[in-house]
Amino acid sequence: MDYTIQDGILKVVISSKGAEVQSVKDRHNGYEYIWQANPKVWARHAPVLFPIVGRLVNDEYTYKGKKYHMTEHGLARDQEFKVERQTDESITFVLKDSAETRKIYPFKFELRVNYNLLNNLLEENFTVTNKSDGEMIFGIGGHPSFNVPVNKDTKKEDFYFSTKPSVARVEIPLRGPYLDWSNRSLTSTDSLITLSDELFKNDALIFQLNGHDNKFSLRTDDNGPFHINVWTRDAPFVGIWSQYPKTDNFVCIEPCWGIADRSDTNGKLEDKLGMNHLKAGEQFQAGFSMAFHG
Repeated sequence: MDYTIQDGILKVVISSKGAEVQSVKDRHNGYEYIWQANPKVWARHAPVLFPIVGRLVNDEYTYKGKKYHMTEHGLARDQEFKVERQTDESITFVLKDSAETRKIYPFKFELRVNYNLLNNLLEENFTVTNKSDGEMIFGIGGHPSFNVPVNKDTKKEDFYFSTKPSVARVEIPLRGPYLDWSNRSLTSTDSLITLSDELFKNDALIFQLNGHDNKFSLRTDDNGPFHINVWTRDAPFVGIWSQYPKTDNFVCIEPCWGIADRSDTNGKLEDKLGMNHLKAGEQFQAGFSMAFHG
C-alpha cells in the first residue's frame, strides 16, 4: 500500500512494501526526482538495505557454524512493513522479525524507517532494535535513485558529482560484485566527477568516508537551478551506482553502514567487514538527508 506525506514544496509517496520511496515530486513544477523503476533496466526506486549491504560470496554466510542463504542487499526490501505513526509531513514504518525472516537471518529485531519532510529536505532515518538475547550483527543502508533530467539541450555527460568536504577519499574497487580490498586507493574526490554510462562499467564507485558529515551533490551548469544534495551524516561508506551495460537516465547515491563481502572473505558473519554489532536490548540509529532543488 502507498502512503503520502507532503509539505508546501514536496509530495512524497512511500510503499509499505520495503518501506521504499516511490516518488518525490516538486509540488510547484511537477518534476519527479525519483527514478520510476523501468523493469527492463532496474525495477526499484529506493530500497532499504538490511541486514546486509551488497552481495555475499555465493549469496551465503555462516553464523555460529550454521550456513544461511541471503540474496543481495538482504531481506527488508521485499518485506511488508506496518505503519507505526503518520502525520502530514512524517511517517514511520516498522518491520519485526518472524519465523520466515529467522530462516535466513537468525536474530530477533525491530527495524524502523522514518521519513520526515522539512521544506525541500527529506530525511530517511533508521532505528534498529536488538530483541535477541545476545549480540546482533547487521548492515543497513539507503539506495535512492534519482532521475537525471536530460533533454535535447542537456546530455548525461553535462551532469557531475561534487563533494564536501573537498578532500581525497579512499575508493574500494570491486572484483565482480565483491570488494577488491587489497587494491583500494586514494581517489581525488576533491575534483568533480563527470556522470556517464561508462563510469559504472566496473559496477559501483564505493568510497570510505570515515564518519565525516559528507555531502554528495548531483548537478549541472546547463539546467537552471536543478541539483540534488545527499548528506551522508556518519555513514562509513557511500556507493554511487547506475545500471550497466543496460543504461538509463538515473543514478543512485547510497549512504551505507555496511558493505559487500571482500572477495577473500571466510564467510563468517562474525568476521564480516563493515558490520554493526549491537548488544541485546540496545538500539542503533542512523540516517541521511536529501535536498531537492529544481
